[in-house]
Amino acid sequence: MRLSPMRFKDYTWPHNPRVYEIEFRHQVVSHKVPFGTYVLQSLGRTNRVLKGEGEFVGPGAYEEFKKLASVFSSSNSPGLLIHPIWQSAHAYFVALSLKQEPREDYVKYAFEFWECSDIYDTKAKLVRPAAHEKEEKSTEKWHTVVSGDTMWGIAAKNGMSLQELLALNPQMKNPNLIYPGDKVRIA
Repeated sequence: MRLSPMRFKDYTWPHNPRVYEIEFRHQVVSHKVPFGTYVLQSLGRTNRVLKGEGEFVGPGAYEEFKKLASVFSSSNSPGLLIHPIWQSAHAYFVALSLKQEPREDYVKYAFEFWECSDIYDTKAKLVRPAAHEKEEKSTEKWHTVVSGDTMWGIAAKNGMSLQELLALNPQMKNPNLIYPGDKVRIA
C-alpha cells in the first residue's frame, strides 16, 4: 500500500517520517467524598499529539532539514497537517529537534504537532443580511464524487490547490476518505 506524503502548510516531506506516535487523552479528575472514598469525573478529551522521528538521507539532506526548520520557525499559527495515517487536522508545529549532529547527506530529527480544537473560532466574522446570503449561495458550485475521485484530483481539475479546496469544505476532516455521492464544494 502506497501512503500519501505527509504535509504541513506548504511543506511536503520528500518521504514520510519513519516513526509515528499518536497520543489520545481524556482529562480526568478525582473528587474526594466522605468516608475515605473518591469519584472520578471525565472533563472530556484533550488535544491529540502527533510525535515522530525521521531522517533525510542523500545529497542535500541537510538543506531539506533547513527547509523544515524554516517552516517550524515561521509557524506562529496553526496550519493544515495532512498525515498519511492520522486524520487531517489543524495543528500547531510545537517541536523540532535534531537527534544527532547533522551531516550534509544525513539528518535524523524528531517533531511534534498538537491538534487544534475547531470548537472555538476566535476570528471575527462578517455578518450579512439574509438577502446577500441568497445571492452568495447561487454562485456556489459543487462536484458529486464518483468512484475513483480523490480530493487531489478534484482540486487539480478545478485549477486549485488541495488547501484551497479543503478551505471550501471544512466539513471534510480527512481528504483521503471520500465516497461516491459525497458533495464537494468547488467554488
